[in-house]
Amino acid sequence: MSEKALRLGTRRSKLAMAQSGQVAEIVREVTGRPVELVEITTYGDVSREALAQIGGTGVFVTALRDALLKGEVDFAVHSLKDLPTTQPGELVLAAIPEREDPRDVIVARDALKFTDLPRGARIGTGAPRRMAQLNAYARAHGLDIETVPIRGNVDTRIQYVRDGELDAVVLAAAGLNRIGRIDEVTDFLSVDTVLPAPGQGALAIECAADNADLIAALGELDDPFTRAAVTAERSLLAALEAGCSAPVGALADLLADGQIVKEMRLRGVVGTTDGTRMVQLSTTGPVPQTHDQAWALGRELATEMLAQGAAGLMGERAH
Repeated sequence: MSEKALRLGTRRSKLAMAQSGQVAEIVREVTGRPVELVEITTYGDVSREALAQIGGTGVFVTALRDALLKGEVDFAVHSLKDLPTTQPGELVLAAIPEREDPRDVIVARDALKFTDLPRGARIGTGAPRRMAQLNAYARAHGLDIETVPIRGNVDTRIQYVRDGELDAVVLAAAGLNRIGRIDEVTDFLSVDTVLPAPGQGALAIECAADNADLIAALGELDDPFTRAAVTAERSLLAALEAGCSAPVGALADLLADGQIVKEMRLRGVVGTTDGTRMVQLSTTGPVPQTHDQAWALGRELATEMLAQGAAGLMGERAH
């Protein structure tokens, strides 16, 4: 008799289905068990309001977590940047697989790069973080752009450019990679220009904390360096008391000497959405070996940023 299928809870969007399907394939290989996708609609999927208006934090996650807690699914796959920084005690992040490209990208008309956009160019994004940094860069380099708030899936956003309503939109490289549309990118934004959202490009695989066998099986997909990096980034976000819709960017990366990884650098930025005021700092330390060490790195940088006035720049706070 064949083993019972594992039920993987996923949002219904094309991107969520793609990344959940990729995880399902690896889980099948690791466990030898069939995996079936269970589609769940979240509040963030059905609401047309701006993320900042509906709270941002957790709007794509709560329904999946409810299904886990009720035993309707065995595990769930989230885009890690959507996860609130507080982890429910009954659930555990069993695996954080190796991260995809964390950068933001531009899809622009006429294959234009960001710095080649015409004066007055309208750039669409749903993220205050992206608005803040793009506007700050434009001010510093004499570019004349207008950032326009938009919602919707990848197709909807790119269509704004195709229809001529916008000159460009900003998206995450990881998402386009996962749905096979990276060739539509006209410019990759350096992380020196726009720091990504904390956890951007990473996935989180979550299951019930009392399911030791499944935790052990899913743990095969875990990448310790990615886990350390995103833990530091999320610690920074938590210490700033900012939700995932706040204008906070963060990226932890590994500094290597040849093949030997020496240190972890964490960069953070907070700014007003018009780009007029920014606090951007970094810190470097030993590569964290534990959750607590990674968490401490994020708190340390957040403390410095708060001392520089970061709290007054964030507007929307987590509720």
